Amino acid sequence: MQENLIKKISEEKIYPIIRSSDAQSAIDTANALIEGGIKILEINIENNSLYQAIHEVSRSAVVSAGGIITGQQALKALDAGAEIISSPIFQMNMVKISKDKEIPLIACASTANEAYNAWKTRVPLIKIFPAKALGGLLYIEDLLRPMSFLNIMPSGNISLDEVPAYIKAGAAAVGVGRSFYENSSYAEITQKAKKVIKILKDL
Repeated sequence: MQENLIKKISEEKIYPIIRSSDAQSAIDTANALIEGGIKILEINIENNSLYQAIHEVSRSAVVSAGGIITGQQALKALDAGAEIISSPIFQMNMVKISKDKEIPLIACASTANEAYNAWKTRVPLIKIFPAKALGGLLYIEDLLRPMSFLNIMPSGNISLDEVPAYIKAGAAAVGVGRSFYENSSYAEITQKAKKVIKILKDL
């Protein structure tokens, strides 16, 4: 099950990240993405109301709960219907919960050491954040050159137009947030999803 979901993210290549403090806005954004063909997405837990958003959206897509730092948050997210836990840090407590609950963990890393240590504990997908601030495409290429075995997902201020280049550089998938929905209507979000899915299928 864990491997299947991570494999699915790698197949989709695009991983939308929804950040909103309003649950209804998060639900509406998720539905617009799903209408565009998105099958897996992350909803960041900004406050307790976002667990309800996870519950609603999990009926029609695989939801990853983002911003998870504590064990209590992880368990609440799983109860709400999340099938993946995504943490902005790498910590053994999350690795343990992931193994105990047989739920895939996406852990964050910034440096080569952090990424390697996450890989050593069998974290199946490592989010490299903030990828753009760390050096963008060149940083990802430099990271993978000596460690091509890493299964990484760059994230952090990456635009939709940049996604294909990161995939070609060796990323398993790319996390995209505001480029999907900032200053965009729900219809535009749907169109953006359709467009990027088509581009990635043609790679």
